[in-house]
Amino acid sequence: MSGTKIETRVGAKSADFEKNARQMVDRLTEIKNEEQRICQGGGAKAIESQHKKGRMTARERIAKLIDPKSEFFELGLYAAYEMYEEWGGAPAAGTITGLARVSGRQVMIIANDATVKAGAFFPMTAKKVIRAQNIAIENHIPTIYLVDSAGVFLPLQEDVFPDTDDFGRVFRNNAVMSAMGIPQITAIMGMCVAGGAYLPVMCDKILMTEGSGLFLAGPALVQAAIGQKTSAEELGGAQMHAQISGTIDFREPDDAACIKRLRALVDKMGHGPTAPFDHKTPAPPAYPAEDIYGIFSASPGKQYDMREIIARIVDGSQFEEYRAEYGQTLLCGYARIGGWAVGIVANQKKNVSTLAPGSGDKRIEFGGVIYTESADKAARFILDCNQNLVPLVFLHDVNGFMVGKEAEWSGIIRAGAKMVNAVANSVVPKIAVICGGSFGAGHYAMCGKAYDPRFVFAWPTARYAVMSGDSAAGTLVEIKIKQLEREGKKLSDAEKKELHESIRKTYEHQTDPRYAAARLWVDAIIDPAHTREALSEALDAAALNPKIAEFKTGVLQT
Repeated sequence: MSGTKIETRVGAKSADFEKNARQMVDRLTEIKNEEQRICQGGGAKAIESQHKKGRMTARERIAKLIDPKSEFFELGLYAAYEMYEEWGGAPAAGTITGLARVSGRQVMIIANDATVKAGAFFPMTAKKVIRAQNIAIENHIPTIYLVDSAGVFLPLQEDVFPDTDDFGRVFRNNAVMSAMGIPQITAIMGMCVAGGAYLPVMCDKILMTEGSGLFLAGPALVQAAIGQKTSAEELGGAQMHAQISGTIDFREPDDAACIKRLRALVDKMGHGPTAPFDHKTPAPPAYPAEDIYGIFSASPGKQYDMREIIARIVDGSQFEEYRAEYGQTLLCGYARIGGWAVGIVANQKKNVSTLAPGSGDKRIEFGGVIYTESADKAARFILDCNQNLVPLVFLHDVNGFMVGKEAEWSGIIRAGAKMVNAVANSVVPKIAVICGGSFGAGHYAMCGKAYDPRFVFAWPTARYAVMSGDSAAGTLVEIKIKQLEREGKKLSDAEKKELHESIRKTYEHQTDPRYAAARLWVDAIIDPAHTREALSEALDAAALNPKIAEFKTGVLQT
């Protein structure tokens, strides 16, 4: 492989390196322990109940379905985290979604977890399924549904039923995906009732196991509505749908046989055209990925060189840096990840000594801040990547845009608008990784959630909001103090300190990546040392969609 190799400066491990590594490992341990608890679903009793019915749990089904020695790349694990606690919680929103290899093909798997409230749909369940479908739509990923659900969680029906990102959107997406030629296969492996019964029937192929049920209304509701008495099997069992209604395509005796049939069907699917992005045989980075733990610092005041992070993510640690001496607080350049050619836009966290435009005076530019020159460079680079069909990867650790008289005179708003325009109108796949802070308009310019990244990943150290916790707390405390003073109240210094700490803690909780992941603002919280693998999986998915729209920016501020 030819190219420019990043010369790493990490030699002997310094005290700061070791401290950073310990802090990252502690955060990762906390996250991993939390993930293990979430993966228990409804708990041991609910798992035992599923087994007594002769059924596997959703996670057991997925483990049997995916290719041996392959990994399930779970998305949305933290959905509904710390939500619905008045109803006993809904771990992972009662459904499991993610990318996997089945019979050598990359697929999206969407599986109801019947150990969580019988697989009922909470508001976040519908949003999670829709997010998985949207990823499948954007990337043309074949999708497998493992259905085992009691339908809508009725106590919260008003938040599940009516809106554009609620339950009905799932079936709308089924229809759209089918029209787009995205393969969809459903296996009914438990209950499938009420409106949820439309999901499998709107897919290309339908499998159903013995003992499962597929009906618009169950026996009790049928009797209440029309006075007709019938058994669940007679009303909507696998034999009835295979022999009488003709609704299902394959009747299977149990979960194991159903999974075997699923694998056989995927094995025989055709291969459509793929995207025109360049791909070569991958090469591992020249430096250990685990070094990221010590190089990266989550402390807002600490500096580190983002090039050192990139060197441990990209193929061969080779990075063709674009305009390396200009706008140095944003790094732009070309590389390969998992063999795929990519353009990288990354916040540089080192302070930079440079010359001020116009005056030529020496000045220090602060790491993690986007300056006028940085934004101009990034906008131009993004245009080039779109021109040359190169997917974009954004690595976030950004405080925001520079402020102050000098920044305003330099045209920071104009340059920022240009960068945001380029990001918003970009037609190549965009993937965002939030490593550290991602605040304010800087979050938007770096392709935040509102700018249609195909995937958004976060490290355990990620923080994003309008501004940092300390800045927000200071602002909110001042507002509160002035409000109290208008009411004739005056706070002591101790009371001010207590108020500041209370607001800061609340705000910090809301900037935690788990808070974001609970609301699906983040698709997955990933181990920093596995960033390359996550990006490779996402790029593999993006390459399944051959359609690239014409690139237009409209009026571009220059």
